[in-house]
Amino acid sequence: MTAPDPDGLLAEQLLRLTRRVHRIQKRHLEGRELGITPAQSRLLRTLAHYASPPRMADLAERLEVVPRAVTTLVDGLEANGKVRRVPDPANRRVIRIELTEDGRAALRELRAARRSAAEEILAPLGEAQREALGELLDTLIDGTAPAPCGDASVRPV
Repeated sequence: MTAPDPDGLLAEQLLRLTRRVHRIQKRHLEGRELGITPAQSRLLRTLAHYASPPRMADLAERLEVVPRAVTTLVDGLEANGKVRRVPDPANRRVIRIELTEDGRAALRELRAARRSAAEEILAPLGEAQREALGELLDTLIDGTAPAPCGDASVRPV
């Protein structure tokens, strides 16, 4: 008989939760009838973080995909009026991608759909559980563990 693998169980739980989050977000997005795929949604959210319109290469790097994938996403979003290609004022050979007003409205809808999905997912948790989950997720996202209590290398200030 093999011993239980707690890390394997945690990994499976994380994967199952991730799939559940994606399913619920997709359902909330479909309910808003935006006609935006999850990948296009991610591109819009990424685009919104730039202070000025980025190049496609910048988007590809940030999204960690090949430039061709960004071209396909931008083509679809441009056809739906969510983004537009604009020439770079300093170099006319460079094309930048900017959000349109429809794109900004879609982002607001996307944020509302994500918020609704998060509320649905977190509904079974109480406030203390939500705080604890937030701290645990921050630790996992940052990839650093807090110093253990009583650690001799940590001195009180």
